[in-house]
Amino acid sequence: GIVVFAGLPFIVEILSLHSKRVRDFVEGSATVIIKDGKVLEENLKKEYYTTDELLQLLRGQNIFDLSEVEYAVLEANGKVSALPKKDYRPLTRKDLGLPSVNEKEPHTVIMDGEILDEPLDSIGKNRGWLQTELDKKNITIENVFLGQINSYGALTVDLFDDKIQVPEPQERPLLLANIKKCQADLELFALATESQSAKSLYTKNAKKMEESMQKLTPYLKD
Repeated sequence: GIVVFAGLPFIVEILSLHSKRVRDFVEGSATVIIKDGKVLEENLKKEYYTTDELLQLLRGQNIFDLSEVEYAVLEANGKVSALPKKDYRPLTRKDLGLPSVNEKEPHTVIMDGEILDEPLDSIGKNRGWLQTELDKKNITIENVFLGQINSYGALTVDLFDDKIQVPEPQERPLLLANIKKCQADLELFALATESQSAKSLYTKNAKKMEESMQKLTPYLKD
């Protein structure tokens, strides 16, 4: 009896790997519960789920409005996989016509007030650079609970003293402001010059600058 009960799960697992019917019988199968933005009540009842439970599962996917869902599936493990409607999906670089960028993982360089030299060296930084960044934020190393360097090379910190407000990085907002200034200057140059060729050149580049600014604004805003 012990051998049978010990070997049965192993045998079922092997059969599940080679047969979808066995896998569906043992593990269950996914059920579509929302299609084309409409809840399939019969499928919901078949799985013995209430409307409240459906809304709870959607909230677990950060979806609080049922009307935002285009398609949803109740997985065999009891979780919901939801596809939001196009208007409610996050904006991507592809939507803006920008080339894809491989985002790097953040590197933890400060932990419990202690500097971690190995991850700091791995990204080409040193203690001098780190101290300079801390001085910009007007905080001391001893008060840093956790410090990380993000994909943009900026230092983000969480302090032991939660009452202290850490200023947000200003590099990207300043870059956006400089781009706006350059675009405005080009427009002024176009209005000030009497040369038609120069006016055309300034206007053309001001337009290019404006198009670039529209694409970069979502990434450079606070």
